[in-house]
Amino acid sequence: MDWKPVALSAESRDQSWYEASARARLAGLLDVDTFQEFIGPEQRQMSPHLPLFALPRAFDDGMIVGRGRLDGRDVLAAAQEGRFMGGAFGEIHGAKLVGLLRAALAVKPAAVLILFDTGGVRLQEANAGETAIAEIMRAITQVRAAGIPVIGLIGGRAGCYGGGGLIAGTCAHLVISEGGRLSVSGPEVIETNKGAEEFDSRDRALVWRTMGGKHRRLLGAADAFVADTIGAFREAALAAIPEAPSFDLATLEAEQARLEARLERFGDTRDATEIWGRLGVNDPAAVPSLTTEGFDALLDSLPEGSHHAR
Repeated sequence: MDWKPVALSAESRDQSWYEASARARLAGLLDVDTFQEFIGPEQRQMSPHLPLFALPRAFDDGMIVGRGRLDGRDVLAAAQEGRFMGGAFGEIHGAKLVGLLRAALAVKPAAVLILFDTGGVRLQEANAGETAIAEIMRAITQVRAAGIPVIGLIGGRAGCYGGGGLIAGTCAHLVISEGGRLSVSGPEVIETNKGAEEFDSRDRALVWRTMGGKHRRLLGAADAFVADTIGAFREAALAAIPEAPSFDLATLEAEQARLEARLERFGDTRDATEIWGRLGVNDPAAVPSLTTEGFDALLDSLPEGSHHAR
């Protein structure tokens, strides 16, 4: 029995990416009725570790992987279900993504799409989860070295934190929305280790200024900022395939130089608004309230090269 998301009409692509389930995102992202799932729920590949902690399991372990088409192009896709354990990586969850990436080397798709929605690694499967993160990052570099773009899409409830943030950094192209957040350390982790005076995780405005989609786009940590609709993510993924950079030593050296320059330029700032001001934004305080169209206009108005494209 084949498991696949319910197909969405073109009109249904107007629904919120943030609110949608992982399967609904895949259904709207890919061409109608083209998704074929690998290792579906009927195979009952569940975490062997969670019962030891009396925790419930999911039949797909919160990771959906398979193949489909994007505007007629053959692609491989993986989607994390942030509503199950915050989309956290465990042994099975991570192994499914590793397997998908290794399959890409054999089938040579037009791209691999990763729909991130994760808080990081499961504490209950920490060693297995951390190992999976390393294996995924290595697999992405191998796929990109083979000339296959790996495109990350970030806009879910759990954001993209911890090991997920590291994985996102190895992707060729990142698309993010207003609801998306991208960071290695999450708000609660920072507060726990440094105190609320350093970072108040309950201050939602602070969280989004520091880790949100607009800030990440302005810094160059993301390549595209889109509206919170499945259709917008689909169009951005289509545009990303031909734009994805090659993966070679020159690319890595250029990225290292960009990060060093960013640290030198902004290392002494205390808030994102200071960074936005240095980038040439006339009214930094107005950035969080900008619509997608307004934010695009802001990007176009900045001096050439002022915001750090990846």
